[in-house]
Amino acid sequence: MDLKLNGKLALVTGSTAGIGYAIAATLAREGAKVIINGRTQSAVNKAIAEIKTSTNTEVLGFAGDLSTADGADALFKQYPNVEILVNNLGIFEPKPFEEIPDADWIRFFDVNVLSGIRLSRMYLPSMKQADWGRIIFISSESAIQIPAEMVHYGMTKTAQIAVARGVAETVAGTGITVNSVLPGPTKTRGVVDFVDALGQDGQTFEEFEKEFFEKVRPTSLIKRFASPEEVASLVAYVASPLASATTGAALRVEGGVLKGAF
Repeated sequence: MDLKLNGKLALVTGSTAGIGYAIAATLAREGAKVIINGRTQSAVNKAIAEIKTSTNTEVLGFAGDLSTADGADALFKQYPNVEILVNNLGIFEPKPFEEIPDADWIRFFDVNVLSGIRLSRMYLPSMKQADWGRIIFISSESAIQIPAEMVHYGMTKTAQIAVARGVAETVAGTGITVNSVLPGPTKTRGVVDFVDALGQDGQTFEEFEKEFFEKVRPTSLIKRFASPEEVASLVAYVASPLASATTGAALRVEGGVLKGAF
């Protein structure tokens, strides 16, 4: 299927690894000009080189902390005409609720929520002028099924859904769509590193995966971690002109973890 993304300028925040990297690589394969973002220049350069090699397309970069206003301002000055904005930047950290200080709640909101709000606010005017644009927030199934081990993370994922729907309302009747995408448990580098760290107990990844879906996410219908590429496929479609009737939605790619009609 041709997603008709040739020449579209796409920014994927937090895209040097994991789901963000997979989204950037998928968009590049579909012909979009992709801006890779990470905190360090070395990580950005590495991702650019890898994606260029596999796609033979133009790949751009921006090294900077997009959880700050200064970082967002610098990015906007360099790339003022982004047409597809994928707000993927995010952090997580398991911590008992009683031990989460105010500073952590603020930090998680700044990185996971405010970064996307700020960039959306910056790029909406040019999207309105062109009467075309895509804004996508990478939320999580944790937005609906709040994890007891990281309530602050779940809060930010729920907030992303609310922001996406609200912004979609503000551009009703235009060629701009705004959506959130809810991945489930995904086999990212962080997950693999975590399992490897447990390897001293002799548990293989396959054993960990089987136990995880038996005890931690028993409602999963696929009974395995999704790949970042599976998430990226949905995001690429939502970012495309073909998804023009999909807006204001919270789209699930969580392997059936969530029960109910939401």
